[in-house]
Amino acid sequence: MEISQNDIQILRELGKEYMEVASLPVQREKMTLWKNFNACGSNMRPMIIIDQLPWNELNDTGELTLKVEHPFFREIEWNLRTTLYKWRHLPADMVVEPLITIPKAIHNSGYGLNVEKQVLGEKDTTAFSQHFIDVLKSEEDVEKIKDMVITVDEEETRDRFKTALMIWDGIAPVVLGHGIGFHLGVWDRLSEYMGVENIYLDLYDRPEFLHACMRRITDATIAGIKQANELKIHDDIVNTCHCSYIYTDELLPDFGKGGGTTSDKCWAFGLAQLFSYTAPAVTEEFEIPYIQEMAKYFHSIYYGCCDRLDDRMDLVFKIPNVRKISCSPWSKKEPFAEQLQGKKIIMSNKPNPAFLAAGFDEDMIRRDLRETMDIAKKYGVAVELIQKDISTVNHSPKRLTRWAEIAMEEAMR
Repeated sequence: MEISQNDIQILRELGKEYMEVASLPVQREKMTLWKNFNACGSNMRPMIIIDQLPWNELNDTGELTLKVEHPFFREIEWNLRTTLYKWRHLPADMVVEPLITIPKAIHNSGYGLNVEKQVLGEKDTTAFSQHFIDVLKSEEDVEKIKDMVITVDEEETRDRFKTALMIWDGIAPVVLGHGIGFHLGVWDRLSEYMGVENIYLDLYDRPEFLHACMRRITDATIAGIKQANELKIHDDIVNTCHCSYIYTDELLPDFGKGGGTTSDKCWAFGLAQLFSYTAPAVTEEFEIPYIQEMAKYFHSIYYGCCDRLDDRMDLVFKIPNVRKISCSPWSKKEPFAEQLQGKKIIMSNKPNPAFLAAGFDEDMIRRDLRETMDIAKKYGVAVELIQKDISTVNHSPKRLTRWAEIAMEEAMR
């Protein structure tokens, strides 16, 4: 793999900066704290994370400006720069691992369909609006959903790893990523193929058609899971699942040391966000039977995202191997926590990112965080607070820094 001397020099200097942070004793301390927390230590303080940032608004200082020209290592550069940015400005309970991970060259064919869409409004934003065009209109179209085909380019993988070892020789440990993770929220993908409005209409007009779509896409996903098992390329050393740190003694006891590269030793996440505006019975019929089939292949499941789930927790509990459940801004926190009482499941709360957008009321932020933490404590539930899905901070990056400070103050309270 050819790479210029200029790129090498940039990456070496960046690697030195990264390792200065990653080698701090606090990284191992935080990893240990996460392991204890993930064992459902309800007597522990809440854990705080910030992720999914509006990067287009955060480069006032030039910290995020990319300088590497090589396309693959430019991606690695971006990962290093964004990690350092978060550590400098909003560390909270993040962990910076003392190693640089190089992903294998893995190709996933997906479902054999192309997403057709129109971008609406401004394009130069983190979360622009899109209109999806229906490509699944008939029973015949359902057969266009193909099984995932997963392949590994061994030669490209060796080249990547060999080049990385050369670049960071004497600077940072380099490890080869173990593989891929699985997104079991297949309703998100169907929403892109069909459009949410069309799905809502079909719930009334053509429920059997939606079941046919879900049957096909579920089988296609399971085919991918099984192939990854045969190839032993499930990623067991990645330290987050859906923005949440997943260190545990059983699966990820140390930096870069996972439990095994088959699905039964790994995490996956699922969700069905579009059903937040339907009755729980819709989730029961159209989501639960299918997610149950997929989730059983994995050791641990993080379930939910922006869904409202407090009114259908009994259904979520039917999903195999659920370890963390998302409590979004649309869920009612008290009934959510009450239903977790006595269960070894973590309440993964999502504070409202709107507090970081129009205006920045510190008292309101503090009250909201304190309410969540007090409710979790009342019912003896372990709670993490993940500030994510941040579309804008109104071009004021300091809001993120201040939110992290407030959240940590409240967590230590």
